[in-house]
Amino acid sequence: MTRTQKTVFILVALIALVLGLTVNKVLSGKGQGDPTALIDAGIILLPQSRNLPDVTMTDQDGKPVTVNQLKDKWSLLFFGYTFCPDICPTTLAQLRQIKSELPPEAAAKLQVILVSVDPNRDTPKQLKQYLGYFDPQFQGLTASSVDDIQKLANAVSIPFIPADTSKPNYTVDHSGNLAVIGPDGTQRGFIRAPLNNVKLVAQLPVMLKRN
Repeated sequence: MTRTQKTVFILVALIALVLGLTVNKVLSGKGQGDPTALIDAGIILLPQSRNLPDVTMTDQDGKPVTVNQLKDKWSLLFFGYTFCPDICPTTLAQLRQIKSELPPEAAAKLQVILVSVDPNRDTPKQLKQYLGYFDPQFQGLTASSVDDIQKLANAVSIPFIPADTSKPNYTVDHSGNLAVIGPDGTQRGFIRAPLNNVKLVAQLPVMLKRN
């Protein structure tokens, strides 16, 4: 190998090293985990956080909650309802299992909130009883008006189709995705359905370390 060839080889190697370090820095999110692993677990983080609307709802204890003041903890918002035949009990059971397998310090930073898409039937009492079957620490939110619930659902890009409540035993079409709310009260992203318990147990602690 000639001197010129050696020089070219060294330069190419250095450029490859610099590019590799740059790409690794971008993908590592400034040391806050590998975003490809987060995505593989179904965790999609937004490039910019979103503010929540100023909507007041009622929790499972009958107390008013202003949704844009959900702070101090990371919140997973699941839009469902207590009379749901399939998606809701499955998702809540998975979230209970995932939470139980998280390290205690991670679980302490997280709260699960069921936002009812069926305010016609989901009273605070009904929510509290239903959530108690899964985890007494799970929270529920309902409202007197379906419009307020839709305002929140649309703001976090998890819309649902209001039911025709005149029909007996009606169901509500809704998503299984979760909205991720940061401790600053803004939406940080989504968790895609169906949930992968093993991958979420591994990656949620990484997400919860973010500011």
